[in-house]
Amino acid sequence: MFKQFMATIHELTGLDRFLTKFLSLLNTTDLADKLRQPGSFTLFAPVNLAFERNYGMSFTELHHSRNKEKLSAMLADCIMDDKRLFNDFRNGELLRTMSGKALPVKLEENAVYINGSKILSKDRQASNGVLHCVNAFLATDI
Repeated sequence: MFKQFMATIHELTGLDRFLTKFLSLLNTTDLADKLRQPGSFTLFAPVNLAFERNYGMSFTELHHSRNKEKLSAMLADCIMDDKRLFNDFRNGELLRTMSGKALPVKLEENAVYINGSKILSKDRQASNGVLHCVNAFLATDI
């Protein structure tokens, strides 16, 4: 018999060619280790195209940031300590991120927006939670 294996959120993120920039940033922080551990997380990972938006810092500047605390806080805005599937989101609710921020949910025409970021791909199950890909960072203070 074969033992069934399910990837962690960190491993699942690493398998997606559209999340390479986010994973690169994540791996410079302690949050990468957290997403390898058992738990029940929700990760809203910005796709590579999200980095083309003007966040005040380029991807290279973010990646080589000397302010690792700010980078960690920014990435913690993308993680919840609770597993939430696409159909679990309710219009007007506030989601509490790992950083402690409360981000609003908006439902519009079969789409879900978290703090203005649209969920592009949903409900990618991992052993320790779920991954949703979004079109922008959830943080507003990058």
